[in-house]
Amino acid sequence: MDAGHAAVTGTPASPDWRTEARATLVLSLPIVFTNLSQMALALTETALLGHLGTEALAGGMLAVSLYFALLAPGLGLAFAAAPLQAQVRGAGRLVGGAGRGWVRGMRRATRSALWAVGLALLPSWLLLWQTEAVLRALGQDPVLAALAQEYARAAMFGMPGFCAFVVLRGFLAAMERPAGAMWISLAAVVLNLPIAWALIFPAGLGVAGAGLALSLANWGMVIATLVLIRRDRVFRRFHLLGRAWRPQPARMREVFVVGLPIAAAMLLEIGVFSAAALAMGWFGATAVAAHAIAIQTASATFMVPMGIGQAATARVGLAAGARDAAAAARAGWVAIGLGATFMAAMAVMLVTMSPVIAWVFLNPADATAAEVAALGATLLMVAGFFQLGDGIQVVTAGALRGLKDTRVPMLFAALGYWGIGLPFGLFVAHVGGLGPMGVWVGLGVGLAIVAVLMLRRWRAVSRRELG
Repeated sequence: MDAGHAAVTGTPASPDWRTEARATLVLSLPIVFTNLSQMALALTETALLGHLGTEALAGGMLAVSLYFALLAPGLGLAFAAAPLQAQVRGAGRLVGGAGRGWVRGMRRATRSALWAVGLALLPSWLLLWQTEAVLRALGQDPVLAALAQEYARAAMFGMPGFCAFVVLRGFLAAMERPAGAMWISLAAVVLNLPIAWALIFPAGLGVAGAGLALSLANWGMVIATLVLIRRDRVFRRFHLLGRAWRPQPARMREVFVVGLPIAAAMLLEIGVFSAAALAMGWFGATAVAAHAIAIQTASATFMVPMGIGQAATARVGLAAGARDAAAAARAGWVAIGLGATFMAAMAVMLVTMSPVIAWVFLNPADATAAEVAALGATLLMVAGFFQLGDGIQVVTAGALRGLKDTRVPMLFAALGYWGIGLPFGLFVAHVGGLGPMGVWVGLGVGLAIVAVLMLRRWRAVSRRELG
């Protein structure tokens, strides 16, 4: 039994299912809007690059795929802060002195996560600086690889800012006040559109302008969040960056123990979509551009269950820290139901509206736009069929993180995405003759398998803890 599981003991003293659903929605909605605003940054730049041309869109897509794959180590450790912060605060609610020192514990968890993130991103920077060489070694078109490097070298400097923002957002979620991060993210989206447009077109920076705009947005968000925390009367007393130059080895070890499996699972999931983008490169620029449309749209819908899963991490973690088994199990099941309901609706939308969605990203005057739109609409329909599985797996993973259960989900991701999904997709794409669509069929199969395995894991864990 994991340490996090063992902490979930005691007699139920929690709200009913309807009350839990309301609490989860209240917590998750600001997180969802924060995630959507993050996705809107990428969608905005994808749309702008699409109007710059098919090659610019394809090169940007390859860069983004590599960027997010190499962001995974830092982002996984940033996500590890949330369950640690939530369980510390949950323990602070205990009576009889068991929760003493939780303010100091929150500060140490936050500060240690920031240190861990910084260390994890150093190798990622080295690889991103050589994006063109990496992509050409993977068989990508030299023109697209050169464009991708322009984007990556400008965007990579924003990676620490984005991960730091995630750590601070986890602190706000653990304090059950995530709205501030939402408003900051929305402001970043509003400001990013004119800045990105100005850098891409009037300034003539092209693809590099999009990467620079992303870096500026990421650092703007973390600076604004720090100002918010510093000015808030309640948050100010935590002194989150107090003595930030002094790492806490014990706390950092805990961040790595919890966060490395999360990072590995994220790398496996993000990596399989990045590998899919590279596989699309073997079919040409049109296939990569169509993939960019499909993946950005599917990622946008994914932000909602991802936010619900992050809320589940906080809700389950708070109950685990307070040693309330019934509340922990209830919080997980409620979140899974909410995520599944939303993604079922998104599946219907993607299947029925795929041609309309595809044209949003394209310039009708482009000679290849019609071909890209047709393939993009096909990939969007395939994406529609795995929306439900994608939603279930990410919310369930969030609930398990609330119990610090991260190792087994990592193994599920390895099996589903790389052991079955990607090989099957490449097989039906090349041997089965499905082409680019076959790659997406494989992605859907992998997500469905991971969803089933995650659901079974949560069911077993929650039954064991309540039994």
